[in-house]
Amino acid sequence: MAESNEAYLQIGEVAERTGVTQRTLRFYEEKGLLRPPSRMDGGFRLYSEEDVKRVEMIRRLQDLLGVTLADIKEMVDAQEMLRELRAQYRPEAGVEEKRRQLRKAIDVVQAQYAIVKQKCGQMEEMKGQLEERLKTFDRWMKELDRMDEKEAVPS
Repeated sequence: MAESNEAYLQIGEVAERTGVTQRTLRFYEEKGLLRPPSRMDGGFRLYSEEDVKRVEMIRRLQDLLGVTLADIKEMVDAQEMLRELRAQYRPEAGVEEKRRQLRKAIDVVQAQYAIVKQKCGQMEEMKGQLEERLKTFDRWMKELDRMDEKEAVPS
């Protein structure tokens, strides 16, 4: 356990707060999206607020980006890596150490950006296809309206 004064939640509480099932939480753990939680003496899983935040981020990414669990794992792992880099940062460190940390942060964010860029490209492509379909439907509707007008005009 991280800190003894930190409040921990059982799996049912986390499921209720995040809107996922207990089975989903176990699946996330199994796939490495969540770290194995601490356990009570009886074997009950105990989750921290950080775990809850991570589940919420996974859900947001799934909803917003339509990304795979592998992509989501990469995104949330990257966030964790950035947090670790921030925690390791020391203002008194030498320029080379700061440069190394900055390069690592850049690599992490570039990997996240690549995932989002790819998904945006796919979404733009789908958006274009839907726009074309709507234009076609609009054209057909106008044709039907013109046909309707011709039939309504007495000869």
